[in-house]
Amino acid sequence: MQHTEIGVVHTAITRADPEAVAALSAFGVATIHEAMGRVGLMRPYLRPAYPAARLCGTAVTVLLQPGDNWMLHVAAEQIREGDVVVAACTTESEDGFFGELLATSFRSRGCAGLVIDGGVRDVAELEGMDFPVFSRAVNAKGTVKATLGSVNVPVVCGNALVRPGDAVVADVDGIVVVPRERAAEVATACAKREAAEEGKRARFRAGELGLDIYGMRGPLAELGLRYED
Repeated sequence: MQHTEIGVVHTAITRADPEAVAALSAFGVATIHEAMGRVGLMRPYLRPAYPAARLCGTAVTVLLQPGDNWMLHVAAEQIREGDVVVAACTTESEDGFFGELLATSFRSRGCAGLVIDGGVRDVAELEGMDFPVFSRAVNAKGTVKATLGSVNVPVVCGNALVRPGDAVVADVDGIVVVPRERAAEVATACAKREAAEEGKRARFRAGELGLDIYGMRGPLAELGLRYED
């Protein structure tokens, strides 16, 4: 359940630093999640609408009412180049809130994609446009335009708190939210983690075992692991 204001559009938001967001775009969701301290993931039921979908940008947030996509049209006016629309709902809904026409509108504003805790449709067209969408469901059922929600308020999407301007990265492994004030710090931590992993990757290629690389043999023996012929 969302606990936030209804019927408001905040037109001035603070976005994560564009250079930091660009740096984050080089890394996968798993790396960012780990580098940030294993926090920030949305629930895994939110999946890419097509396999190659991937996005990275700053959040324009939307609070929807079930079965009503009015606020997505309101949100379009607030999109700037590189923004990602993150849409939550006041209660669970899998209706098809978003399709090819809204994607065309969003793209004209420079939108980098959509994350929605709801349904989408026109998936073949979205893939043809290469407009990345991550959603709770694919559902042909349409929506109405009758009830106010809000734009650019904090929302909980897929059990993750998203504030306007936070960085959002999504790929086939999931979706992670990076607080806007931490974007540069997390990008630096990701680069360090990737460098360390490359060293381990080379050792694995050479045939070393994780048992030795990670110093696992001693702790396993202490717990009583035995090897028997």
